[in-house]
Amino acid sequence: MSGTAARTNADHMNDPMRLSTYERDGFYDEMFDEAGLARPEAQLLLETLESLQDGQLQRCQMAAERLLIQLGITFNVYGDSAGTERAFPFDLIPRIIRGQEWEWIERGLKQRITALNQFIDDIYHDQKILKDKIIPEEVIKSAIFFRPQCAGINPPNGVWCHITGTDLIRHGDGQIYVLEDNLRVPSGVSYVLENRDLMKRTFPQVFEGLRIRPVDEYPSLLLETLEAIAPGGTRDKPLVVLLTPGMYNSAYFEHSFLAQKMGIPLVEGRDLVVENQKVYMKTTMGLRRVDVIYRRIDDDFLDPEAFRADSLLGVPGIMAAFRAGNVALANAPGNGVADDKVVYAYVPDMIKYYLGEDPILPNVPTFLCWREDDRKYVLENLDKLVVKAANEAGGYGMLVGPHATQAQRDEFATKIKAAPRDYIAQPTLALSRVPTLIGDHLEGRHVDLRPYVLYGKDIRVIPGGLTRVALRKGSLVVNSSQGGGSKDTWVMA
Repeated sequence: MSGTAARTNADHMNDPMRLSTYERDGFYDEMFDEAGLARPEAQLLLETLESLQDGQLQRCQMAAERLLIQLGITFNVYGDSAGTERAFPFDLIPRIIRGQEWEWIERGLKQRITALNQFIDDIYHDQKILKDKIIPEEVIKSAIFFRPQCAGINPPNGVWCHITGTDLIRHGDGQIYVLEDNLRVPSGVSYVLENRDLMKRTFPQVFEGLRIRPVDEYPSLLLETLEAIAPGGTRDKPLVVLLTPGMYNSAYFEHSFLAQKMGIPLVEGRDLVVENQKVYMKTTMGLRRVDVIYRRIDDDFLDPEAFRADSLLGVPGIMAAFRAGNVALANAPGNGVADDKVVYAYVPDMIKYYLGEDPILPNVPTFLCWREDDRKYVLENLDKLVVKAANEAGGYGMLVGPHATQAQRDEFATKIKAAPRDYIAQPTLALSRVPTLIGDHLEGRHVDLRPYVLYGKDIRVIPGGLTRVALRKGSLVVNSSQGGGSKDTWVMA
């Protein structure tokens, strides 16, 4: 660790994981401080690791990987010639967050979601933020996820973003930043629950003596959130269904997992029908009225009468039922306007505009290529910046300048000049690292964090979230589709 051994105690002689040779390499490490000593919240975990017999952690890791396959914990990769379905990579060494720091993160997330929700509602109603020139009107009107079809809609309780996955990173300065907001159909929470279960099954001794906040109540909280947005006048127990595009979707495992955990029907578009602006589910006993739809289908494919006419995945007439207030949709269509990475740059302004507060969680500094001065700077510094397409996800449409070839940088320069509105750029951040099992020893790997926020009657943040890890040495791309994996996330009580 920059010449300093990573130890919990200088007197420890047993070192089966070669912790004494673990290197921080100048990055912020979530487990070790600058002196190479275990952070207080990681002390017990490190003592447990150092007490293991040779090969014990590797055996636990292999057992976890076997369980992943047996349990069918997978994801699909579109266009993968080696096959579409893969086990989701998992690493046994958890990421640990102090309880006090988590309280601060939680406050910041609640503040951010409150402002984003007010922004979305404003955009589809009075558009005051545009009239007051806080955000240029053209930025919104040119956002590909802005849906004019949603103008004037009033979702239950005025909530547009019921389930949010906000990506956070820690930079080398120790500060946590918001990297992006995922408001449309955020995925990954099933891995949060399964990661914790895997840890308890394969490595139970690490939980001894530690007070770790539980995550297993998420399905019941999600169902409570969904039931809270049921249209007024519905039955005491609203019928909630999860609408999936089908088994070939990349997150189908999660769809079926969450439906099972909540005890609600998993349906496809062909299982639903709209009559008299009400939604019904087809059953062997006839039609059953549906009150709430947790939809895992993008806006474009949700309703061929309102969006893409060629969609075979959605339900004709479902938007008319939603507009009439006869069914609740989570997340509400149209909220993707706030997912645009150009709009992301204005979230601190939204917080000040709607809430009159300074942001608790800062954005990553962002250059907007549609601005002439920003574009000039970006084009002159492509070798230092990360460039992102405004509406891509999963690590696609991105240039990591310092790791790119000159040909790749030239290609992005051409794209930026042709469509400057479609690109942003940010400094190349030194993402924090967490020790990760590589063969028979631990090496640092870069991570981010995706906490999940539920918004029904109240806003609730699940303690922890999905820690995604870039398993390739030196890589900053944590997405599973780009070779990343995940870790359990411990919030200390």
